[in-house]
Amino acid sequence: MIEFEKPNVECVERNKENTYGKFVCEPLERGYGITLGNALRRILLSSLPGAAITGIKIDGVQHEFTTIPNIVEDVMEIILNLKSVRFKMETNEPTIIKLNVNKEGEIVAGDIEVPAGLEVLNKDLYIATASEGVNLKMEMTVEKGRGYNTVERNRKQDSEINYLAIDSIFTPVKKVNYTTENTRVGDKTDFEKLVMEIWTDGSLTPDEAIGIAAKIMYSHLDLFIELSEKAKQTEVMVESEEDTIENILNLSIDELGLSKRPLNCLRIQEVKTVSELIDFTLDEVKKFKNLGAKSLQEIVDKVAELGLEFKKED
Repeated sequence: MIEFEKPNVECVERNKENTYGKFVCEPLERGYGITLGNALRRILLSSLPGAAITGIKIDGVQHEFTTIPNIVEDVMEIILNLKSVRFKMETNEPTIIKLNVNKEGEIVAGDIEVPAGLEVLNKDLYIATASEGVNLKMEMTVEKGRGYNTVERNRKQDSEINYLAIDSIFTPVKKVNYTTENTRVGDKTDFEKLVMEIWTDGSLTPDEAIGIAAKIMYSHLDLFIELSEKAKQTEVMVESEEDTIENILNLSIDELGLSKRPLNCLRIQEVKTVSELIDFTLDEVKKFKNLGAKSLQEIVDKVAELGLEFKKED
Protein backbone atom coordinates (compact mmCIF):
# COMPACT_ATOMS: atom_id res chain seq x y z
CA MET A 1 0.00 0.00 0.00
CA ILE A 2 1.18 3.53 -0.82
CA GLU A 3 -0.21 5.35 2.19
CA PHE A 4 -1.31 8.86 1.34
CA GLU A 5 -3.44 10.61 3.95
CA LYS A 6 -6.90 10.88 2.43
CA PRO A 7 -7.74 14.60 2.14
CA ASN A 8 -11.13 16.16 2.69
CA VAL A 9 -12.70 18.55 0.18
CA GLU A 10 -15.39 21.02 1.14
CA CYS A 11 -16.94 24.22 -0.13
CA VAL A 12 -16.32 26.81 2.58
CA GLU A 13 -17.89 29.82 0.86
CA ARG A 14 -20.38 30.57 -1.92
CA ASN A 15 -22.48 33.53 -3.04
CA LYS A 16 -26.30 33.51 -3.05
CA GLU A 17 -26.42 33.21 -6.87
CA ASN A 18 -24.22 30.08 -6.62
CA THR A 19 -21.86 31.42 -9.28
CA TYR A 20 -18.89 31.66 -6.89
CA GLY A 21 -17.44 28.93 -4.72
CA LYS A 22 -14.37 28.61 -2.53
CA PHE A 23 -13.10 25.06 -2.00
CA VAL A 24 -10.52 23.75 0.46
CA CYS A 25 -8.73 20.42 0.02
CA GLU A 26 -6.54 19.21 2.90
CA PRO A 27 -4.27 17.62 3.98
CA LEU A 28 -2.15 17.07 0.88
CA GLU A 29 1.40 15.77 0.64
CA ARG A 30 3.99 18.45 -0.09
CA GLY A 31 3.81 19.54 -3.75
CA TYR A 32 0.38 18.08 -4.48
CA GLY A 33 -1.40 21.39 -3.92
CA ILE A 34 0.27 22.96 -6.95
CA THR A 35 0.02 19.72 -8.95
CA LEU A 36 -3.74 19.43 -8.47
CA GLY A 37 -4.49 23.16 -8.46
CA ASN A 38 -2.69 23.89 -11.72
CA ALA A 39 -4.17 20.89 -13.54
CA LEU A 40 -7.72 21.61 -12.38
CA ARG A 41 -7.39 25.31 -13.25
CA ARG A 42 -6.31 24.52 -16.82
CA ILE A 43 -9.19 22.10 -17.32
CA LEU A 44 -11.74 24.46 -15.77
CA LEU A 45 -10.75 27.28 -18.12
CA SER A 46 -10.36 25.25 -21.30
CA SER A 47 -12.34 22.04 -21.35
CA LEU A 48 -15.77 22.41 -19.75
CA PRO A 49 -18.83 22.41 -22.04
CA GLY A 50 -20.88 25.55 -22.56
CA ALA A 51 -23.07 27.34 -25.10
CA ALA A 52 -22.34 30.41 -27.22
CA ILE A 53 -23.38 32.21 -30.40
CA THR A 54 -21.42 30.86 -33.38
CA GLY A 55 -22.92 32.94 -36.21
CA ILE A 56 -25.41 35.69 -37.03
CA LYS A 57 -27.53 36.82 -39.94
CA ILE A 58 -28.84 40.41 -40.12
CA ASP A 59 -31.35 41.57 -42.72
CA GLY A 60 -29.67 43.92 -45.19
CA VAL A 61 -26.13 43.20 -43.96
CA GLN A 62 -23.65 41.33 -46.20
CA HIS A 63 -20.47 41.66 -44.09
CA GLU A 64 -19.32 42.83 -40.68
CA PHE A 65 -17.61 46.02 -41.92
CA THR A 66 -20.80 48.03 -42.25
CA THR A 67 -23.49 49.85 -40.30
CA ILE A 68 -27.20 49.28 -39.71
CA PRO A 69 -29.73 52.09 -40.27
CA ASN A 70 -30.90 53.69 -37.00
CA ILE A 71 -28.49 51.64 -34.86
CA VAL A 72 -25.75 53.57 -33.04
CA GLU A 73 -23.20 50.73 -33.02
CA ASP A 74 -21.70 49.29 -36.18
CA VAL A 75 -21.89 45.55 -36.91
CA MET A 76 -18.44 44.83 -35.46
CA GLU A 77 -19.42 46.38 -32.12
CA ILE A 78 -22.68 44.43 -32.04
CA ILE A 79 -20.83 41.17 -32.73
CA LEU A 80 -18.39 41.95 -29.93
CA ASN A 81 -21.29 42.44 -27.51
CA LEU A 82 -23.08 39.28 -28.67
CA LYS A 83 -20.00 37.19 -27.86
CA SER A 84 -20.63 37.96 -24.18
CA VAL A 85 -24.20 36.63 -24.10
CA ARG A 86 -24.27 33.56 -21.84
CA PHE A 87 -26.72 30.68 -22.22
CA LYS A 88 -27.96 27.63 -20.36
CA MET A 89 -28.72 25.06 -23.05
CA GLU A 90 -30.40 21.66 -22.61
CA THR A 91 -30.26 20.38 -26.18
CA ASN A 92 -27.07 19.36 -27.98
CA GLU A 93 -28.34 20.51 -31.37
CA PRO A 94 -27.63 23.97 -32.89
CA THR A 95 -30.52 26.33 -32.09
CA ILE A 96 -31.73 29.44 -33.92
CA ILE A 97 -32.62 32.49 -31.81
CA LYS A 98 -34.03 35.82 -33.00
CA LEU A 99 -33.78 39.50 -32.21
CA ASN A 100 -36.43 41.79 -33.73
CA VAL A 101 -36.35 45.48 -32.80
CA ASN A 102 -38.75 48.17 -34.08
CA LYS A 103 -38.63 50.78 -31.33
CA GLU A 104 -35.98 53.15 -30.09
CA GLY A 105 -33.98 52.56 -26.91
CA GLU A 106 -31.38 50.22 -25.51
CA ILE A 107 -31.26 46.66 -26.81
CA VAL A 108 -30.24 44.07 -24.21
CA ALA A 109 -29.75 40.30 -24.21
CA GLY A 110 -33.15 39.84 -22.57
CA ASP A 111 -34.77 41.09 -25.81
CA ILE A 112 -33.56 37.98 -27.65
CA GLU A 113 -36.31 35.46 -28.42
CA VAL A 114 -35.26 31.94 -27.38
CA PRO A 115 -37.13 28.61 -27.62
CA ALA A 116 -37.81 26.19 -24.77
CA GLY A 117 -34.67 24.47 -23.53
CA LEU A 118 -32.54 27.58 -23.96
CA GLU A 119 -32.13 30.38 -21.43
CA VAL A 120 -30.29 33.71 -21.61
CA LEU A 121 -28.45 34.09 -18.30
CA ASN A 122 -27.22 37.69 -18.47
CA LYS A 123 -30.42 39.37 -19.65
CA ASP A 124 -29.19 42.88 -18.78
CA LEU A 125 -26.15 42.66 -21.07
CA TYR A 126 -26.02 45.67 -23.39
CA ILE A 127 -26.03 44.89 -27.12
CA ALA A 128 -26.83 48.16 -28.95
CA THR A 129 -28.90 51.36 -28.98
CA ALA A 130 -31.69 51.92 -31.51
CA SER A 131 -33.06 55.28 -32.65
CA GLU A 132 -36.49 56.16 -34.05
CA GLY A 133 -37.44 54.33 -37.24
CA VAL A 134 -35.36 51.23 -36.52
CA ASN A 135 -36.34 47.91 -38.08
CA LEU A 136 -33.74 45.38 -37.02
CA LYS A 137 -34.18 41.68 -37.81
CA MET A 138 -31.47 39.30 -36.73
CA GLU A 139 -31.06 35.53 -36.44
CA MET A 140 -28.29 33.90 -34.42
CA THR A 141 -27.10 30.30 -34.10
CA VAL A 142 -26.32 28.99 -30.61
CA GLU A 143 -24.27 25.82 -30.24
CA LYS A 144 -22.61 23.80 -27.53
CA GLY A 145 -18.85 23.47 -27.46
CA ARG A 146 -15.71 23.47 -25.32
CA GLY A 147 -13.16 26.16 -24.79
CA TYR A 148 -12.75 28.55 -27.73
CA ASN A 149 -13.67 28.27 -31.42
CA THR A 150 -12.19 30.50 -34.13
CA VAL A 151 -14.24 32.07 -36.93
CA GLU A 152 -12.83 29.50 -39.36
CA ARG A 153 -13.97 26.62 -37.19
CA ASN A 154 -17.47 28.08 -36.85
CA ARG A 155 -17.84 28.86 -40.56
CA LYS A 156 -20.37 26.59 -42.29
CA GLN A 157 -19.64 25.29 -45.80
CA ASP A 158 -23.25 25.61 -46.96
CA SER A 159 -24.14 28.86 -45.16
CA GLU A 160 -25.94 31.73 -46.88
CA ILE A 161 -23.90 34.63 -48.25
CA ASN A 162 -25.05 36.99 -45.47
CA TYR A 163 -24.31 34.50 -42.66
CA LEU A 164 -21.52 35.91 -40.49
CA ALA A 165 -19.55 33.32 -38.52
CA ILE A 166 -18.02 34.67 -35.31
CA ASP A 167 -15.48 33.31 -32.86
CA SER A 168 -16.99 31.83 -29.70
CA ILE A 169 -16.03 31.41 -26.05
CA PHE A 170 -17.93 28.38 -24.75
CA THR A 171 -16.35 27.91 -21.34
CA PRO A 172 -18.83 28.50 -18.49
CA VAL A 173 -16.00 29.30 -16.08
CA LYS A 174 -15.12 32.99 -15.94
CA LYS A 175 -12.22 32.90 -13.50
CA VAL A 176 -10.20 30.46 -11.36
CA ASN A 177 -7.75 31.24 -8.58
CA TYR A 178 -5.82 28.78 -6.45
CA THR A 179 -3.35 29.07 -3.60
CA THR A 180 -1.50 26.60 -1.39
CA GLU A 181 -0.90 27.00 2.32
CA ASN A 182 0.98 25.01 4.93
CA THR A 183 -1.11 22.85 7.24
CA ARG A 184 -0.47 20.14 9.81
CA VAL A 185 -1.73 16.68 10.71
CA GLY A 186 -1.05 15.94 14.36
CA ASP A 187 2.64 16.58 14.94
CA LYS A 188 3.47 16.56 11.23
CA THR A 189 3.82 20.00 9.65
CA ASP A 190 4.90 19.09 6.12
CA PHE A 191 1.40 19.02 4.61
CA GLU A 192 -0.36 21.46 2.28
CA LYS A 193 -3.82 22.91 1.92
CA LEU A 194 -5.18 23.71 -1.56
CA VAL A 195 -7.65 26.61 -1.76
CA MET A 196 -9.52 27.06 -5.05
CA GLU A 197 -11.91 29.87 -5.99
CA ILE A 198 -14.18 29.44 -9.01
CA TRP A 199 -16.47 31.94 -10.73
CA THR A 200 -18.98 30.68 -13.34
CA ASP A 201 -21.51 32.27 -15.70
CA GLY A 202 -24.43 30.50 -13.98
CA SER A 203 -24.90 27.69 -16.50
CA LEU A 204 -22.93 25.49 -14.09
CA THR A 205 -22.50 25.84 -10.34
CA PRO A 206 -18.93 25.97 -9.01
CA ASP A 207 -19.47 22.50 -7.48
CA GLU A 208 -20.53 21.10 -10.85
CA ALA A 209 -17.63 22.82 -12.60
CA ILE A 210 -14.90 21.47 -10.33
CA GLY A 211 -16.56 18.04 -10.27
CA ILE A 212 -16.63 17.80 -14.08
CA ALA A 213 -13.05 19.09 -14.31
CA ALA A 214 -11.91 16.41 -11.86
CA LYS A 215 -13.81 13.75 -13.85
CA ILE A 216 -12.10 14.86 -17.07
CA MET A 217 -8.68 14.68 -15.40
CA TYR A 218 -9.42 11.29 -13.82
CA SER A 219 -10.68 9.85 -17.13
CA HIS A 220 -7.37 10.73 -18.78
CA LEU A 221 -5.21 9.46 -15.91
CA ASP A 222 -7.22 6.23 -15.75
CA LEU A 223 -5.85 5.33 -19.19
CA PHE A 224 -2.40 4.96 -17.62
CA ILE A 225 -3.73 2.92 -14.70
CA GLU A 226 -5.13 0.42 -17.21
CA LEU A 227 -1.58 -0.31 -18.44
CA SER A 228 -0.71 -2.23 -15.29
CA GLU A 229 -2.60 -4.86 -13.32
CA LYS A 230 -0.43 -4.04 -10.31
CA ALA A 231 -1.45 -0.38 -10.52
CA LYS A 232 -5.13 -1.38 -10.54
CA GLN A 233 -4.69 -3.36 -7.34
CA THR A 234 -2.52 -0.84 -5.49
CA GLU A 235 -4.27 1.01 -2.67
CA VAL A 236 -3.20 4.62 -2.36
CA MET A 237 -5.49 6.56 -0.02
CA VAL A 238 -5.97 5.74 3.66
CA GLU A 239 -8.42 7.51 5.94
CA SER A 240 -7.08 8.97 9.15
CA GLU A 241 -8.10 7.14 12.32
CA GLU A 242 -10.25 10.09 13.35
CA ASP A 243 -12.14 10.06 10.04
CA THR A 244 -12.62 6.28 10.20
CA ILE A 245 -14.11 6.41 13.71
CA GLU A 246 -16.34 9.34 12.79
CA ASN A 247 -17.68 7.45 9.77
CA ILE A 248 -18.43 4.41 11.95
CA LEU A 249 -20.21 6.52 14.57
CA ASN A 250 -22.36 8.11 11.87
CA LEU A 251 -23.47 4.75 10.47
CA SER A 252 -27.21 4.16 10.51
CA ILE A 253 -28.34 1.11 12.49
CA ASP A 254 -29.95 -0.05 9.22
CA GLU A 255 -26.43 -0.45 7.78
CA LEU A 256 -25.20 -2.80 10.52
CA GLY A 257 -26.63 -6.00 9.06
CA LEU A 258 -28.62 -6.82 12.20
CA SER A 259 -31.44 -9.35 12.22
CA LYS A 260 -35.00 -8.09 12.11
CA ARG A 261 -35.79 -8.55 15.83
CA PRO A 262 -32.85 -6.57 17.33
CA LEU A 263 -33.19 -3.95 14.60
CA ASN A 264 -36.87 -3.41 15.45
CA CYS A 265 -36.03 -3.15 19.16
CA LEU A 266 -33.54 -0.37 18.43
CA ARG A 267 -36.07 1.43 16.26
CA ILE A 268 -38.65 1.30 19.07
CA GLN A 269 -36.05 2.99 21.31
CA GLU A 270 -35.57 5.59 18.52
CA VAL A 271 -31.89 4.67 18.17
CA LYS A 272 -30.86 5.82 14.68
CA THR A 273 -27.04 5.69 14.58
CA VAL A 274 -24.12 3.79 16.09
CA SER A 275 -23.20 6.92 18.03
CA GLU A 276 -26.63 6.96 19.68
CA LEU A 277 -26.43 3.22 20.42
CA ILE A 278 -23.12 3.31 22.30
CA ASP A 279 -24.30 6.33 24.26
CA PHE A 280 -26.24 3.79 26.35
CA THR A 281 -24.66 1.60 29.01
CA LEU A 282 -24.90 -2.16 28.54
CA ASP A 283 -27.33 -2.39 31.47
CA GLU A 284 -29.55 0.22 29.80
CA VAL A 285 -29.54 -1.76 26.55
CA LYS A 286 -30.54 -4.91 28.42
CA LYS A 287 -33.68 -3.10 29.57
CA PHE A 288 -34.81 -2.24 26.00
CA LYS A 289 -38.40 -3.38 25.47
CA ASN A 290 -38.78 -6.84 23.85
CA LEU A 291 -35.00 -7.33 23.58
CA GLY A 292 -34.24 -11.00 24.23
CA ALA A 293 -30.93 -12.57 25.15
CA LYS A 294 -30.14 -13.66 21.59
CA SER A 295 -30.88 -10.21 20.14
CA LEU A 296 -28.86 -8.56 22.91
CA GLN A 297 -25.86 -10.76 22.15
CA GLU A 298 -26.11 -9.91 18.44
CA ILE A 299 -26.01 -6.19 19.24
CA VAL A 300 -23.10 -6.62 21.68
CA ASP A 301 -21.14 -8.64 19.11
CA LYS A 302 -21.77 -6.02 16.42
CA VAL A 303 -20.52 -3.18 18.66
CA ALA A 304 -17.37 -5.19 19.45
CA GLU A 305 -16.87 -5.96 15.75
CA LEU A 306 -16.80 -2.22 15.06
CA GLY A 307 -14.07 -1.80 17.68
CA LEU A 308 -16.37 0.15 19.99
CA GLU A 309 -17.87 -0.32 23.42
CA PHE A 310 -20.92 0.85 25.31
CA LYS A 311 -20.88 3.80 27.68
CA LYS A 312 -19.34 2.96 31.06
CA GLU A 313 -21.39 3.02 34.24
CA ASP A 314 -20.94 6.20 36.28
